[in-house]
Amino acid sequence: MYLCYSNFTMNQSFHLTPAQKALKINLDPDIYGTFAEIGAGQETVRHFFRAGGASGTIAKAMSAYDKDFSDAIYGKESDGRYVTEVRLRKMIDHEYGLMQERLDNSQFPKRRFFAYANTVATINFTKKFLGHGWMGIRFQAEADAAHNDIVFHIRMKETEAKLQQETIGELGVNLIYGAFKHHSDANLLLRSLFDNIPLDRIEIDMIHVSGPCFENVDNRLLSLQLIKNGMTDAVIFGPDGHNLLPAALLYKKNILAIRGSFRPVTKVNLDMLQKGYNMFTKEKRVDKDNLVVLFEITLNNLRAEGEINEQDFLDRAEILCSLGHTVLISNYQEYFRLVEYFSRYTKSRMGLIMGLTNLKEVFNEKYYRELKGGTLEAMGILFSNDLKMYVYPSQTSKSSEIQTIENMKVHPRFKPLSDYLIFNRRLVDIQNFDRSILQIFSPKVLHMIKEGEDGWEEFLPPYVDMIIKEKKLFGYKASDESTVVVSDEED
Repeated sequence: MYLCYSNFTMNQSFHLTPAQKALKINLDPDIYGTFAEIGAGQETVRHFFRAGGASGTIAKAMSAYDKDFSDAIYGKESDGRYVTEVRLRKMIDHEYGLMQERLDNSQFPKRRFFAYANTVATINFTKKFLGHGWMGIRFQAEADAAHNDIVFHIRMKETEAKLQQETIGELGVNLIYGAFKHHSDANLLLRSLFDNIPLDRIEIDMIHVSGPCFENVDNRLLSLQLIKNGMTDAVIFGPDGHNLLPAALLYKKNILAIRGSFRPVTKVNLDMLQKGYNMFTKEKRVDKDNLVVLFEITLNNLRAEGEINEQDFLDRAEILCSLGHTVLISNYQEYFRLVEYFSRYTKSRMGLIMGLTNLKEVFNEKYYRELKGGTLEAMGILFSNDLKMYVYPSQTSKSSEIQTIENMKVHPRFKPLSDYLIFNRRLVDIQNFDRSILQIFSPKVLHMIKEGEDGWEEFLPPYVDMIIKEKKLFGYKASDESTVVVSDEED
């Protein structure tokens, strides 16, 4: 499992320009491959041609720009789209297969093959669509070795097509160089993709690596690093642990999200989800068959105890994935930013499930001081979208009053706003909740697990305790393994 993160800032340079990297690759007599680029010109291979010495590196460079011609080479797509992961992988498969088929490696026994490809749609004429694309490489780290794949999705931020093309070319050079020079350190490889490229030019929101070089790399940790290094603000992975493209998953979907630490998942978390789900699916404009449910963990939550503990992150992910859930990791501490993110992909009704404590934070103006419109601007972003919030009650002890949105304390300045949202049913209490579990709190359960105390199992959903014990998550140790401290003093 890949757990290595070195200290690094995105302003740190690797001191090599794209031209220098291309020349280093060209001067390596054992690196040889093809370039296939669709949609943004042959921007990557251009660097290798200009660097000099390209004849020993480039087997073929092509751009099947015409759709009919592209279909004739790579086959037609059932959905008629060309800027997709499926298309990119077909390009890589085809070009790499041709190279192996047509070249006799006996004359060059040390030769390492590669096939680089990208399929990109740059900014449109009206500049309402900034563009996106897929980029990838298949390469051999050693001669005659099995191949490795690196594939990722990019969202472009620049507002001129020419600038986007130049950035794509630089990114492609970084990918090829990183694949051959940094494949033994996936963390370094990922960071090197942004060498000489400011973060405000482009975003990588999904990445997947595979092959013998990456057999100990967990793609979920690569996703986490994308956020940690500012390469994107949100990543998603499914129950199988594979990274998912947000645009493909969320496009025109109803979205229901629950935020929490899930450290570990408790009966309260699942009761919140089940009761909130039941209410949300009964709403108008909600199609149960077109619904995505997300468990969201914020980067701020992962840093709650200082630096991010990657094993702790994987422990949370392991349980959520084992329960069949899709996980969203985001850098959106404020809920309005999360909803703004969802709104990139859908205009369908959205729902947020939260505890009463989190709802009180929604009305805390300290989070909105950087906004010109303050709290009102944030609320406008939240509720101008088709959004409903489902609030789970709170009870600090069995003898205390159960708190709901009807009796929660809100600053007098925001009381009219909260009353308005409640009256218009944009804020609603979760009904039919399980009163017997309101005093279950994740920090207490986590403490019991770490200290080897008895009885924590009863606070968790079925099978979660078994997963924790079997995989020894969250520092679990059996009660008989716990340390017994004997006092020197006699009773």
